[in-house]
Parts: sequence; C-alpha cells; structure tokens
Amino acid sequence: MIGRHLILEHWGGLLTAAALEPAMRQAAELAGATVLSAHFHPFEGGGITGVLLLAESHITVHTWPEYGYAALDVFMCGDADVVVAADALDAALTPERSSRRILPRGQRNQASQPA
Repeated sequence: MIGRHLILEHWGGLLTAAALEPAMRQAAELAGATVLSAHFHPFEGGGITGVLLLAESHITVHTWPEYGYAALDVFMCGDADVVVAADALDAALTPERSSRRILPRGQRNQASQPA
C-alpha cells in the first residue's frame, strides 16, 4: 500500500478560515507530516476551500456554512498517520457529529478495475 486516504465529514463545529488553517497545520504536525504550503480561498456566503500541500500528500477542506457542513480529506503516505490527523481535526474543530472512512491507496495486490 502506498498510502491511506481518510474521508472526514463534519457537521457543526468551527468552519472559519481562522479555525481551519491552524487546526489543519496542527493535525499534519501531530500525524508526522511536513507542510510544504497552504492556500485557503473564501467564498461569498462564508464557504472556504483550503489545502495543505504535504511532503506526504495533502489535507483539504471544503465548507458549506449554510448547511453547517465541512468535507475534509486527509491523504498521507509513508509513516504519516491519517487517523492521528483526523483525531486532531475532530478535537480542534469540535463538530457536533463526524464520520470517517479510510481507503487504502496503491495496493499492489488488488486487481485493476475500469472506472
């Protein structure tokens, strides 16, 4: 396996750029990842799209404040730990409810299937 991709959904909690960027940086650090760069773009209405580019891959967020919802993706390879990152994001952003799924990426023994 090359890496793990964790899909994290948050309902409620902190959805501002002021909360998201430091939470994502801390999550990356705690997971053992190296942040190379960050970009956060605010939209009219308060939504945000943000990305941390990591040496080990990325952490992204897309928010819809009108629904109280944030979609976060944590993809890491090597020794960086997506579960540690997700736990840190849950702790920092205090969602009322969250769910997560982990997808192994780049498994060599899986048969290829067309999309």
